[in-house]
Amino acid sequence: MIGGGKTVGLVLMIVSAVLLLVFGGWLLTAFSTTETSSGGVVLGLLLALLVMAPLFGIGAYLFRKGGQEQQEYAQVAKEKQILNAVLARGQVTITELIADMQLPREEIEGMIQALVGKQLFSGAINWEKGILYSVESQKLTGDQKCPNCGGDLKFAGKGLIVCPYCGSQVFLTKRAAAQTAG
Repeated sequence: MIGGGKTVGLVLMIVSAVLLLVFGGWLLTAFSTTETSSGGVVLGLLLALLVMAPLFGIGAYLFRKGGQEQQEYAQVAKEKQILNAVLARGQVTITELIADMQLPREEIEGMIQALVGKQLFSGAINWEKGILYSVESQKLTGDQKCPNCGGDLKFAGKGLIVCPYCGSQVFLTKRAAAQTAG
């Protein structure tokens, strides 16, 4: 379950707080009798804190990590939505992605660049026109033509091919780049 640590952390924090209150109440009733000394009450309270504080701390840590996990999962879901749009349509404009996802252009472009950096996007991007192209690696490596203008492509770096005519950048996954180089 995504973000399950958040729930577990919250439960641990609540349980430790309730146990501390119960133990504090027990100590107050024990202190009201003449059999218990103030040193015994302080020792009991310190022992309770020694047990409850780490439990509460672990709960707080899990709660925080669970929240981070939820945010990361939401980001991955957005990136997946971009990939699915490109794969399903063959080509998609950044404007269409903005309309579909209701996100600012800078965030969409950042996610596209993240997908390229993670080598999950294998296709072409024309940044000037704002178009993403889905290109199958076998098709690209076979004829090495730009999906935008049809011009001959030039290798520009590891996993990157650039069209010298229209400036489109074609990104390859590791597998496709190895097939192209070999």
